[in-house]
Amino acid sequence: MLAFGALYCLDARVMETESKRVNPQDLGLMNTEYLSRYVTETGKIMPRKMTRLSSRQQKAVSKAIKRARSMLLLQ
Repeated sequence: MLAFGALYCLDARVMETESKRVNPQDLGLMNTEYLSRYVTETGKIMPRKMTRLSSRQQKAVSKAIKRARSMLLLQ
């Protein structure tokens, strides 16, 4: 049984990022270790259901990832 208000996640990767969450709007291009958390092993940007970000935060993360890809910082 879970206590009232406890966070219950089925996906282990989501739980891993929950504890180390950084404000996605503050992510810059040089923070490739934080940006790589939002990218799958095949290089695709993770969906909102998996990252649990708001739409504004998801757009900011996807823009930062695309800019980092274009500068060859993130592959």
